[in-house]
Order: sequence, then structure tokens, then C-alpha cells
Amino acid sequence: MDASRRAVLLGLSGAAAGFAGLKLLLASPASAQPMVGGYGPLIPDPARLLDLPRGFSYRIVSREGERMSDGLLTPAAFDAMACFPVPGSRDRVALVRNHEMWPNLTKGGAFGDDHALARTVPRDKIFDFTRDGAPKLGGTTTLIWDTRRQRLERSHLSLAGTCGNCAGGTTPWGSWLTCEETIEKSAPLVSRPHGFVFEVPSQATGLVDPVPLTAMGRFVHEAAIVDPRTGVAYLTEDRPDSLFYRFLPAVRGQLHKGGRLQALGLVDGRERDLRNWRAGSGRFTGQGRVIAVGGSAAVRWIDMDGVDSPEGDLKDRGFAKGALRFARGEGLALERGRRTSEVYFCCTMGGPAQLGQVWRYRPSRVEGAASESADPGTLELFVESTDAKRLKNCDNVAVTPWGGLILCEDGPHDQPQYLRGVTPDGRLYTLAANSHSEFAGACFSPDGATLFVNAQSRGITFAVTGPWRQLNSRPLRT
Repeated sequence: MDASRRAVLLGLSGAAAGFAGLKLLLASPASAQPMVGGYGPLIPDPARLLDLPRGFSYRIVSREGERMSDGLLTPAAFDAMACFPVPGSRDRVALVRNHEMWPNLTKGGAFGDDHALARTVPRDKIFDFTRDGAPKLGGTTTLIWDTRRQRLERSHLSLAGTCGNCAGGTTPWGSWLTCEETIEKSAPLVSRPHGFVFEVPSQATGLVDPVPLTAMGRFVHEAAIVDPRTGVAYLTEDRPDSLFYRFLPAVRGQLHKGGRLQALGLVDGRERDLRNWRAGSGRFTGQGRVIAVGGSAAVRWIDMDGVDSPEGDLKDRGFAKGALRFARGEGLALERGRRTSEVYFCCTMGGPAQLGQVWRYRPSRVEGAASESADPGTLELFVESTDAKRLKNCDNVAVTPWGGLILCEDGPHDQPQYLRGVTPDGRLYTLAANSHSEFAGACFSPDGATLFVNAQSRGITFAVTGPWRQLNSRPLRT
């Protein structure tokens, strides 16, 4: 989502208490029933928070503004999130959650609206401050949830002083990569450049050192995830003319030691605009369809230079060198197969209707090796929406434990938002709905029994349980 729209939403979420009565008057999105299949029709929630199919239920894990175990306040703007096992425990999991607080925001953070609580935190644990000394409000929180008792055990701020922490992704060694969706660099809003990836170990019990992984590039980051088979990281960029990147670490498992950043291109050199926009459609002008749904193409990777990008022009220089152009790359998810992994990423405004695409990248069997050009990876258009009633503006994405995907919608916020499921063969179904709040951060517990998800503008994290294995075999197609 663009910064201006998010700023409006955050202003609304900051006044959540005042509008609580109004929210309860909103019609339940389940009444619209735009699509059935999957687990069946949605049942209206009496609390008007989260509509789910029959047999499913939720618990509220966390709300914005609540006091955390470290004495700080739960920040607003819940976004992407991941779930990790807690060593030595069968029932406890760690959730690491982003807070998409923009550089211009001064309220809704962990330190209180007067920032007085920042004095309780070592200054070197906060990445950046304004010129007048106020801490930047983005970052991450970590929550420990007991899946058996379904209760929150503790929570704390785990990264502080960053901006626009939107999506991210996991590493094989149990950490969360949180990404700044801004390249703000100028006073008075910030004192140092932003636009980086930060690493947060899931088992950290307090604030981590805020160290930017600069070799992974400075751009409008969205998500990043590491393939456990190869150690290669993949990254998305949330711009209408974004690129898709990969990072080859110099030392596997140690991203802070640098590496090579590359952008995705096609082997055959055909038209490079994969947004599939119609020429002259609205304010966007595309070049027409390049890859159809189900179509695929062999790819190549293009080395990027000047990845610190002081001017924020990495995407433009990459496109000039032959990289592919996408429509707002957002969520990333990785599914491990028997022989190789599959990397899924959403493009929120892709397709002729600008309702969203899901791309599937199949890495080479020798991903990142010198022999890769003889056995390249492939890119496939897995889903492209043409009907807002079935899918509108997919954002965060998660792989389900039994195969397939969960997509978080981020459509117009004067309309209901949905969680959509996608079966392995590309069929869509509806899983959940809420009134007028972007879904974000969908992720499953390691045992597959609990789905965690955020309602961003409401500032709520849900834990959803139910008969996950009873999925209808014939949900609707796109």
C-alpha cells in the first residue's frame, strides 16, 4: 500500500477506541458471500471482528496499545509476521510481528505518544531518531503464545527505530527478516537513510542490535525470505514498476557478511513488462500481456551495482540492464518440494484488471552456481485475478501445511477484506473476512493447527483454529 493511504489508516487506528461503537454498526462482510467453496460459507461473527466458516473459531492474541511485558506499549500498524517454535516446548510458539509505522508518524508507537518510555531503552538499541530526538516508531514485536492454553505468555519490543516495516520473511536458522518499505533519508523526519533489511532472531528476549543488511540493497523493500536448500534470499519491492531480486550471500547463513544482489530477467529477452496491464488503462500504461496464467519462461539473473542506491533508483537501473518489471511486488512464501523449492510472490496490482497476481519461481537445480545458465530457473504466472469478488489486491502470502496458499487481501478500505485460499492447482476459495481492515501476517504454527493473522487498521492479532484438513476438493477457479 502507498504511504499516504497507510498514514490515513494509522490515524484511524490511533482513534480506535473512539470509533469502537461505529465499527460494531458496520454490516458483516459475511453477508455479501462473494464466493463459496473451500471450508464452506462464512458465518457472521457476533463481535463483528472476524467471520469464519462453521467449525472455526478465533482468540485475540494481541491488540495495539496494550502494555507489553517489557513495560512498553504494543505499537500500531500490525503487518507481516512469522511463527517459530520455541526450543524445548511443544506448546509455545514465538510470533515476530512487523509494525509499519511511517517516518511522518509521531503517535501509536511503543514509547507512548510523548515518547517518555524511550528513556527506558538504551539509545544504541534504537536505529534512528528525528532531528529533535524523538525515536522513529517502526520495528518489530515478539510474542510468546501458548497454543494449548490459547493464551499470551509475554511480549516485547524486539527491533526499534526503523520505518515502514512492512513484510519480511524467515531464515532457516530461525530469524525474521524485517524490511523497510521506505527510502526516506532527509531531516527533519529521519537522521539517517532508510530502505534496508534487518534481522531479528526469533528467540531474542529483548531489543536486538539494529544492524541494516546494506548489501541486500536500499530500495522500497517489501519481503525477503531465505531458501533453506541453497541459502539464497529472494526479495520483493513495492513499487508500481518494481523488480524481483535475489541475494547470494558471501557466507551461507551469515547475511551480514555481504554478498551479491541480482535482479530477475528472461533468458529469451522478450518484452520485459510482466504487469500485464492494458495499454492506456487508467493512470497506468502497460505493454499488454507477456505471460498468461499457467505460462512460464526461463529466467536469468542480472548483477546489480551501487546497491546502496543513494538516489533510490535501483529499480530503474535494473530495468535498463534487462530486468523484469512487476506491479507492486509484496508478500513472499517458500514451499519446499522433494527436489527443489518453489517461491511464490504476490504483485498487488498486476493483471489487466489491476486486481493482483501470484507468481511462482522455480529455482534452478544449481541455483546461484556458475552452471546455472545451462539449467535455468523458471517463472510462472500462477494466479491472475479478473474478478474482485474472488480476489482483490493480494498482499501477504503464506504456504499452508497441507499444500496451497493463503492470500491476505489489501483492497479498497471502504470495502470488506478477505483471506483467500489457493489450492495447489490454482483454485480460489474464501477463508475469512473482516470489515474494512487490511489482512496481514498470515502464518501457521509449526504443527499446522493454528493460523495467526493480523487486521492492520484494527490493530488485532488473531489465532484461528478449526478443521483445517476438511478442505473441499472443488473450490472455485479464478
